[in-house]
Amino acid sequence: MSDQNQELRKAGLKVTLPRVKILSILETNSEAHMSAEDVYKSLIEAGEDVGLATVYRVLTQFETAGLVTRHNFDGGHSVFELARGEHHDHMVDVDDGTVIEFTNEQIEKLQHDIAEQHGFDLVEHSLVLYVRKRK
Repeated sequence: MSDQNQELRKAGLKVTLPRVKILSILETNSEAHMSAEDVYKSLIEAGEDVGLATVYRVLTQFETAGLVTRHNFDGGHSVFELARGEHHDHMVDVDDGTVIEFTNEQIEKLQHDIAEQHGFDLVEHSLVLYVRKRK
């Protein structure tokens, strides 16, 4: 748990049991993109007594502190992933909501080229492809 404590302190957050538990869930869960409800369910399954409102509040605090990134993919609800500082894009399966991360240097270069052609420097971007498995 000391790793989580250090991460929280480094982000300027007080170390509290709910924060440590939620950060631990995000770090150890095989699902990289979790909704607040997913985090809450994982806590309940682990026998932890943390309310859903607390999960929402802590995730918002983590986002403000730069520990997590919030994504609002089509479909209505937000998902969170740990902010690791590495850029990547996303594909979202429209049938089951699965989120797939990918990187592609050609796409990255093309986006920079397009911005440059229009007289801009690309500062930041988010690319989300909505996909469906072939049958």
